[in-house]
Amino acid sequence: MSSEPDGAPATAARAWTAADLPDLVGRTFVVTGGNSGLGFETSRELARKGAHVILTARDAAKGAAAVAAITEEQPQASVETRALDLADLDSVADFAESVERADVLVNNAGVMMPSHELTKQGFELQFGVNHLGPFVLTAMLLDVLKQGTSPRVVTVSSLLHRRGRIYFHDLDGKQNYDRAKFYAQSKLANVVFALELHRRLKSSGSGVASVLAHPGYSATNLQSTGPAGVAKLAMKVTTRFMAQDAAMGALPQLYAAAHPGVESGQMFGPDGRREAKGHPKVVYPLEAARDRELAKRLWDVSEELTGTRFSPAGR
Repeated sequence: MSSEPDGAPATAARAWTAADLPDLVGRTFVVTGGNSGLGFETSRELARKGAHVILTARDAAKGAAAVAAITEEQPQASVETRALDLADLDSVADFAESVERADVLVNNAGVMMPSHELTKQGFELQFGVNHLGPFVLTAMLLDVLKQGTSPRVVTVSSLLHRRGRIYFHDLDGKQNYDRAKFYAQSKLANVVFALELHRRLKSSGSGVASVLAHPGYSATNLQSTGPAGVAKLAMKVTTRFMAQDAAMGALPQLYAAAHPGVESGQMFGPDGRREAKGHPKVVYPLEAARDRELAKRLWDVSEELTGTRFSPAGR
């Protein structure tokens, strides 16, 4: 990114589509939340280009249905589903231990603006599922990824990260929970984490890249399953008339995951007005997300809360 020490990245080609993905035969991609929405579209297009895709789902039946839908359309597709519940760090550990090979991890799964709930380990649900779960999963898969071809971690954030701040004094939301603010917090945490991961991987000499993507304003099931009341009604209307479909929304993360010209530390989003719709291009996060002190504090807190010691240099 332009403010990173590595210099400005090259701009993604305009009008890039999933058809422009390279041949991915022989490579393995892990896509969290691959049973629906952006994750399903990502899994389907990666499989179409010959990748082996491990799509994860909390619900085994939904994961199986997603695999069936892909293989019905693409009989030769190499795709499987495995259980993963990012709201339970035991599930994260079980899944990570089952992965023997992976070239790319796409941290796609998330929740959006639910009522105040806690994960199994007692974290606020959005912070737990959207940030802490992927934090632990990435840490546990890093040694596997290091053995991969053009290895990458793709962290999927949101335009709403630009409205976020980290409530270190109230991370569990027990003092003053607000659905939208805590969603924005989790999405900002995604960006802060991915940029800090990029810096740490680079300084350790690792060949693993850390890349960001956001889908703009895309129609997925998140808008209907999380928000409530007036917010849910408003989102239903705006989604119907303003959002792009999930296939378009998945393009930035597909580009981030598989385009050969991607560099660690870059972020991709839609090229349309206000990055709401369009084809992938290099975009730039909230300036505050690059704050090194914020990054260190979030990293340290994430390690402390999860009991995970994250070593980019490897174990």
